[in-house]
Amino acid sequence: AKDYELRQYETAKWVSTVIRGETQKEAMRQGFWKLFHYIQGKNEKEMKIDMTVPVTCLIKSACTDFKISFFVPFEHQDSPPQPTDSDVFIEERKAAAIFVRSFGGFASPEKYAEEAEVLARILRNRGQPFHEDFFYTAGYDSPFKLFNRHNEVWYFKK
Repeated sequence: AKDYELRQYETAKWVSTVIRGETQKEAMRQGFWKLFHYIQGKNEKEMKIDMTVPVTCLIKSACTDFKISFFVPFEHQDSPPQPTDSDVFIEERKAAAIFVRSFGGFASPEKYAEEAEVLARILRNRGQPFHEDFFYTAGYDSPFKLFNRHNEVWYFKK
């Protein structure tokens, strides 16, 4: 469809942290830095790891916990170094079919919520079953990139 796509993602490891009781914007800031320290060597092997995209944030309905994640690079998927920060963990996300809506510009929490609502409405109208109680935001660009920015919202297919 022109207004969304359905992607199949394979099982993969992500490095994640959960930030509780903050605004989404503040949770993203805090979570990003915790994960950035991990890839800069705050891990058991004191290994620097390349930054990857996307940076995702799990948004659950009526919940103030935000799970921020970096994709673990392919060369570390088999055995990512363990985090030394107790708030940071490695998780394995199972293979899944995901409905994706892409948009440009600088994405605010409000813009992500608006795009997620548009995607949810389209999916409901087309009779596509999906998990409505949560969605992910996905950001692909450095905050310093000014043009041709790429952002996504993801709903998991039922």
